[in-house]
Amino acid sequence: MTEDLLVALDQYLAAGIHIGTQVKTVTMEPYIYRVRQDGLYVLDIRKFDERIRVASRMLARADPATVAVVGARQYAQKPIQTFCTVTGTTPLSGRFIPGTFTNPRLPQYTEPTILLVTDPRADAQAVREGAKIRVPIIALVDTDNSLQYIDLAVPCNNKGRKSLSLTYWLLARQILRERGQLAPEAEFPFKVEDFEAILRRIES
Repeated sequence: MTEDLLVALDQYLAAGIHIGTQVKTVTMEPYIYRVRQDGLYVLDIRKFDERIRVASRMLARADPATVAVVGARQYAQKPIQTFCTVTGTTPLSGRFIPGTFTNPRLPQYTEPTILLVTDPRADAQAVREGAKIRVPIIALVDTDNSLQYIDLAVPCNNKGRKSLSLTYWLLARQILRERGQLAPEAEFPFKVEDFEAILRRIES
C-alpha cells in the first residue's frame, strides 16, 4: 500500500531515490531493503519518506536564516540554491571553506543552529565542524555512508541528479507545509525540474 507516501511510488522509483551503491556500512544496514543481483544495495523507500517528514519538521521549527545547507557535489548545487531560495535558508554549496563554522575571523563565517548536508563523505569538513559547535546535523545518506556525528539520517541516493532534485523539492514543499505557508493539499508552485541540475555538454 502506497497511498500515504508523499508522492507516488512510481515517481520515487523513476528518480532512483532507492538506488544505493555496491558498498554498505554497518550503520546503514537498517535502511537497506535488499541487494540486487548486480550487487547494488537498494534503500527502503518508506524509510526515506518517513525521514523526509521528520527532517522537514525539524527544519521548519528553526529560524530559516540559521539553517545551513551544504553540498559539495556538482549535482547538489542547483537543488540547494533553489531549496534555499524557496525556504529562506542559507546555501553553502560547492567547496566548503574550513573554519566556516569555527573561525569568526573568516569573511564567510556562519553560525548555524542546524545543518543539512548532502553527503557526509563529500561534506566531511562541514560535518566535523557542525559536530564541534554542537548543532543538530541532518544528512542525506547513501548505503556507503557513515552516520558518525549524524543526528538524523535521510536514506537516499545522494549522488544522482534526479534523486537529489526530488529530495530537495520534497523537503522544500514539506517545510512550507509545516510552517503553514502552504496548505496540505495546495499545489506547490515549483516543479521538480526547477531543482534539477543541468547536465553540462562536453564540447568536441
